[in-house]
Amino acid sequence: MYNKSLRIPDTFYKFFLSLLFICISLSHILAQGDRLIPVEYNKERLVKMAVIGYIAEARLGDPPYRVGADGSIGIFPATGSITYNFRTGDTAVDLAGDHVEPAVTLYNPGPSDDRRSAESRAFNVLSCIGNDVRVLTGDAKDAMGVVIGKHGGSEHVMVDFKNPEVMKKMTPGDRMQVYAWGTGMELLNVNGVKVMNMSPQLMEALTKAGMGITPEGKLRINVALTIPAKIMGSGIGSDHVHSGDYDIQLFDEKIVEKYDLHKLRFGDIVAITDADHSYGRIYRTGAVTIGVVTHSKSIIAGHGPGFTTLFTSAEGNIEFYTDPEANLKYLLLK
Repeated sequence: MYNKSLRIPDTFYKFFLSLLFICISLSHILAQGDRLIPVEYNKERLVKMAVIGYIAEARLGDPPYRVGADGSIGIFPATGSITYNFRTGDTAVDLAGDHVEPAVTLYNPGPSDDRRSAESRAFNVLSCIGNDVRVLTGDAKDAMGVVIGKHGGSEHVMVDFKNPEVMKKMTPGDRMQVYAWGTGMELLNVNGVKVMNMSPQLMEALTKAGMGITPEGKLRINVALTIPAKIMGSGIGSDHVHSGDYDIQLFDEKIVEKYDLHKLRFGDIVAITDADHSYGRIYRTGAVTIGVVTHSKSIIAGHGPGFTTLFTSAEGNIEFYTDPEANLKYLLLK
């Protein structure tokens, strides 16, 4: 006779089916990862060159107020200097600042003291995300860091260190040398994907984290978050993306909630859908662009956390999966 007391609850079946689905999905992703082909690029042809930067002073305008998109007015820490308590992996949203640059900010205005100088342009364009950096002067001399981002307008390059204690020994004006390596990179075994601001160091780290070419010929990469191009602001229309950045607007609360944009962190690898950065920054349906979050939110209309481009495909030949550890903290600073 059937014993009703042995009946398995429906909740158990639902839990079992959910677990089975997760296992099947995970096994599919892992199996796909086993079949990924490493990205090939022109590494032996890349020129490694020294460029020099100086720790920038903090900057504010006169008057120092910033007018928000909602009409509010505030005074906040902004660009430049050494930021001790917001570094790679920390929130780029939940802080009392505007365009704050994580860790250490470098610039090189050249002998003309002009941020638009040839020296400033070379420093910003040639420095690539993941490049090694050596401190040349000051009490932190010979400490080694890594490039984590670029910022347009101010023409800054941001650097972080595995040992944050070395930043306490630094002072604005200290000089550092970036071992610039990566500009001129071309991908050799995937069609329809361009690369920029990418160092061989970061390429290797991304590959170890699961990046590669699928059997279908697409670049596959893990990202922390996905962002729709329709909310991108300052930086759109630039005629190239080898310097500067592109701002993620956070003024639409529904979009922020839908895409979890309140979770944005410095150093996050993120995907922008319908964004083509092949020859500047434009909206293009089906395109995909991958990059890294480099500066904080802003209250100013059209501005927000900054994004430096790494890969772009006008044809959408990039596929991506969510991974909370898709961040420079785990890729370069562990």
